[in-house]
Amino acid sequence: MKLGISPLAVQDLESIGDWIAKDNPIRALSFIEELYQKCLLIADSPTLYAECPEILPGLRSCAYGRYLLFFRVLEAEVRIERILHGSRDIPAHFS
Repeated sequence: MKLGISPLAVQDLESIGDWIAKDNPIRALSFIEELYQKCLLIADSPTLYAECPEILPGLRSCAYGRYLLFFRVLEAEVRIERILHGSRDIPAHFS
């Protein structure tokens, strides 16, 4: 399916990259690329990933390292909604 990335997920990616770049700018770029490649894999087979109805109906998630990628399967695309560190208060970011 087509991949879409929400404005909030774009902000999440930028924040993740900025945080990692403080210590290692080269790793920041490669990690953001890895996250993007994971998004493409999600778009290829979105129904393989667990649903998260306790957070939002229709929301699914995929772990990548210490991060969780949250997405929805829409009619024309798989939309990445948020990319959050697993230690964060996840439900608070969806309310």
